[in-house]
Amino acid sequence: MPKDPAKRLFHLATDVEIKAGEVHDVYFERTVQILRQRGDTKRAKAEIRLKSFPQSDWRWGILAGIEEAVALLEGLPVDVWAMDEGTVFAPYEPVLAIEGIYVEWARYETALLGLLCQASGIATKAARCKKAAGERQVISFGARRMHPALAPMIERNAFVGGCDGVAVTKAAELIEADPMGTIPHALVLIVGDTVEALKAFHEVVDPKVRRVALVDTLQDEKFEAIRVAEALGRDLYAVRLDTPSSRRGDFFRILEEVRWELDYRGFEHVKLIASGGIDEYEIVKLNPLVDAYGVGTAIANAPVLSFALDIMQIDGSPIAKRGKRSGSKQVYRCRACFKSAVVPGHKPRTRCGCGGEAEALLKPLIAKGELVHDLPPPRTIREYVLEQLGRVELSVARREGARGDY
Repeated sequence: MPKDPAKRLFHLATDVEIKAGEVHDVYFERTVQILRQRGDTKRAKAEIRLKSFPQSDWRWGILAGIEEAVALLEGLPVDVWAMDEGTVFAPYEPVLAIEGIYVEWARYETALLGLLCQASGIATKAARCKKAAGERQVISFGARRMHPALAPMIERNAFVGGCDGVAVTKAAELIEADPMGTIPHALVLIVGDTVEALKAFHEVVDPKVRRVALVDTLQDEKFEAIRVAEALGRDLYAVRLDTPSSRRGDFFRILEEVRWELDYRGFEHVKLIASGGIDEYEIVKLNPLVDAYGVGTAIANAPVLSFALDIMQIDGSPIAKRGKRSGSKQVYRCRACFKSAVVPGHKPRTRCGCGGEAEALLKPLIAKGELVHDLPPPRTIREYVLEQLGRVELSVARREGARGDY
């Protein structure tokens, strides 16, 4: 414990400090000071959008962090429009717009962007992994790679992005689900044998938890898989291979060998789970053999989506800095062909060029500081994401100059 009882244990801003707008870049504080001194009370409307994705083969993103953005902005004298959380978007499409007297909301830009950038990066990476895996399960294993205070945020956004489950107990509470996981290498090492560790798990842990054996701790994966299958028989749900890269070689061939040996002995029911350095690129390669994936660092350490917030309108007049399009905007998406278009806000579009109905994606979220509709729970957002994933393509070949379209 720190000697000073008032000193914080962890290097984190509190909810109160974030909500009060105290987490901001200093130039916003100075800007507000200057404008208040001048008596400047102009209303400004700004939009948040992405110019490009962090990797060249990313063609779409998943918007996340809206629930926390509401928590930040609710109660301020502002109006906010936003895409629904979980919406698929492309570069140059405004995902959120905010309007109000500028000095009343300027200091919140830093925190607002931080909430959306990291959450959306995690959700997008999770969605890419889930899209690559298809019907196979993808479990978020990566909370240990980040500050523990972030674990619920990471796994909540991994879940809404498409992951089928999460490993951390506090994160599972947030999404109202049971945490998912097998056994650690530590248990095998302490017990001293893979089969004995699995038997202990089988004797102690609630029967509703699937029996999954970790088979790469001490011996060859093939022989360990055979041993645990013979020990548990029909009670064994799966074997998990977390083979370290220093021993991996051709991971596909290792999995292929394990699958052959299990099937040859009549253990076709035993599934294969792969983890350890897994991402969407690896998933595509392993899909012919693997039934489920544990994805850790790739999701937890997902590249942030570098949203920018830019003023587009002041006191109702269009104005923007160089390189930005001025004026209020709306994003329309065709329900039929799923193509999107950004148009001036005062020129509504009801039909797409294909003849399909066009839906406005920027919807009222906060009016004069009040939330205008209830926010959906994580499971509903995830279902929305999965429905959209069926309508987009996944590129897993990094290319230079990839455009942000579908």
